[in-house]
Amino acid sequence: MSLLNNVWDQPGTPLDRQKFTWRDMVGQPISKLDDDAFTRIRIILLNGLELDALRLKHIASRFNRDLRLPLARLRRVEQHQATLVNWLLSADHSPLETTIAYEQVAIEVTAAVAKAELDPYQAQTYRFGLLEDFDHLYRYSAMLDRLEGKDANNIIQGYTDIVPGRPTADEHRHPDDDVRQPYDRAQAHILTKVHATLITASEYQTHDYYMNIGPLFADPVARQLYAEIASIEEQHVTQYGSLQDPEESWLEKILIHEATEVHTYYSCVESETNPRIKAIWERFLDYELGHLTEVCELFKKHERRDPAEVLGTAMPAPLGLKPQREFIRGVLEAEVDLRAKGTNYVPLEQESPQSLRQRAILNADGSPTNTVSAGYQWAPGTQLNHRIQIDTTRS
Repeated sequence: MSLLNNVWDQPGTPLDRQKFTWRDMVGQPISKLDDDAFTRIRIILLNGLELDALRLKHIASRFNRDLRLPLARLRRVEQHQATLVNWLLSADHSPLETTIAYEQVAIEVTAAVAKAELDPYQAQTYRFGLLEDFDHLYRYSAMLDRLEGKDANNIIQGYTDIVPGRPTADEHRHPDDDVRQPYDRAQAHILTKVHATLITASEYQTHDYYMNIGPLFADPVARQLYAEIASIEEQHVTQYGSLQDPEESWLEKILIHEATEVHTYYSCVESETNPRIKAIWERFLDYELGHLTEVCELFKKHERRDPAEVLGTAMPAPLGLKPQREFIRGVLEAEVDLRAKGTNYVPLEQESPQSLRQRAILNADGSPTNTVSAGYQWAPGTQLNHRIQIDTTRS
């Protein structure tokens, strides 16, 4: 794969040459402990993006007879791409360990997006949501320690702090306080559109994973924990999805989504450290360029518009998929007490009464996230190891 030179209109691999076999799709997974955590972050991020591409095209097909066949052809390849990507996760990840990895994705990728976002309001929204996912990591880390006796740092490898963020018990809001102001499709930079697409896809995947995995736990606190945080993830899907302009046509949204896939695969190619996984990202970057070419032709045919009106002529610089610890610490210190009121962000004391009422109802019997983390403070090893050290000191 040659360098893109920041131009969208590379033809990529033609759709009819994008082939898979079952052995190809289900190959060697990464190592849970030996591969870099950011390799797993890229895997989870790209899987969420592929699944969102499928979701968007399925829904679009229900409303557009003329698009059904071309979108079905694109979806079949994206289904197999998603399979290959998601099956890179190894079977020795427990569901809770995978959950820890999902939250690290939400934290590190949202932080990278918040830093790169050009629109101040959109950037504020990403910082706002970031602090909530940050707290989810802390609560799930407590659950992992107490239920499985494992240290979450074995998964996140020291890249991400394990401390409270905005308390999850305080994140429950009235739906009216979760809808945000959308960008203007005619004025927004393509990077703003790409960011909103990417983070919505990522949060949607997390929501669905928690809804599916939560009922499989026997522990009652774990079951409640997943129920509580899944509710917040639905709020996040609402929040980030509403950043997109609802006046965009179906094909315009699909065009932006394909551009997002190209940009994200390119970002992963640029930052991946595992040569075998990098080769997969390069292959799928070529595939996504082929998909973008197909959708550009559909856009010209059905809307009689130039795709450059939406995409511009230059692809933005790749997303910085690297640790964001110092940025996150700064946001945590400055903005943890912010709350949402309508589409605005306000100080703690100005939070909307309707969200306070909603929260009081949900938390009437207590908050599972508070229960699981009561008295918990992350330390290297596990709580048992920490107690042993204390006992040794006393003796």
